Amino acid sequence: MLIRTSDLPAGERFEFWRSSVSEMFVPLRTDTARPERFEGRMRGCELGALRVAEVAATPHIVRRTESLIARSDPGHYKLGVQLSGYCLLTQDGREAPLVPGDFTIYDTTRPYTLAFDDSYRQLVLMVPRRLLHLPDEAIAGITATRISGRQGVGALLSPFLVQLARNLDELDEQGSVRLGDNIVDLLVTLLAERLDVTVPTADSRRRALLMRVRAYIERHLDDPDLSPDGIAAAHFVSSRHLYKLFREEGTTVSMWIKERRLEHCRRDLRDPLQLNRPVSAIGARWGFVDAAHFSRLFKAAYGASPREYRVSSAPGGGVTVTTGRPY
Repeated sequence: MLIRTSDLPAGERFEFWRSSVSEMFVPLRTDTARPERFEGRMRGCELGALRVAEVAATPHIVRRTESLIARSDPGHYKLGVQLSGYCLLTQDGREAPLVPGDFTIYDTTRPYTLAFDDSYRQLVLMVPRRLLHLPDEAIAGITATRISGRQGVGALLSPFLVQLARNLDELDEQGSVRLGDNIVDLLVTLLAERLDVTVPTADSRRRALLMRVRAYIERHLDDPDLSPDGIAAAHFVSSRHLYKLFREEGTTVSMWIKERRLEHCRRDLRDPLQLNRPVSAIGARWGFVDAAHFSRLFKAAYGASPREYRVSSAPGGGVTVTTGRPY
């Protein structure tokens, strides 16, 4: 998908841009001091559930207002990665000044402003809230904060996204789902690290521990011996404390492990690059050593067996499956 104002007469370009950015992302109010000199270009694609767009334009201001939120709100987070030029993002009383390599996360459900004082390029990712598996109230504490692309997990994610922007036109459909999943995994790791660093209160420490535990679980899902007792020991807390931590989230440790394993299996089953991999091998990869048990759990969660789900995800597949919470 490519949108560029250079294909239009100068007098029509900015109005065309205004409507295009609202259609691409969410309803937005866009203004510029020199509409007659405005130039803009967007190219984008979808990576599974993610929508990705590289945006390049001359100076302008973008606002997401309360009235626009009321008109349409898909409930996404947006990740902005500065590729060139300068951007100032404002949300929740905070400002994130971005230079090339920096990025920030912001919420489409609350007002924000993006100010571009000069020509720029930026990669924008639209991320459904449900994919992050992080508490909304915790993420609200770090929106519109600058994340450096030169240290920590940011030093891994930023170059990855910069390279993604360079190769948007070369992405093939088969690899797009996996690429989108990898981006989400890196983003969740980065946000969990960020939350651990930024919050000092007792509730925040509990949240930080929960983030570390979830990240640990994610890294060890392929271990069939992963257990609550082992997880508690690895984090120097009692099993009782661990159970309480998850109970306060409305779930249990075992249920969370099962949910995450099933979700990874579901992702692999719809991955075109793994069509020749046996269903039982996919289950075993994520800790389900008993193929029959894996099949029963998967069907209970998604309304179809793993084999049926794989067929339904292929082009022309016709099996109806459930996509809700897997328990």
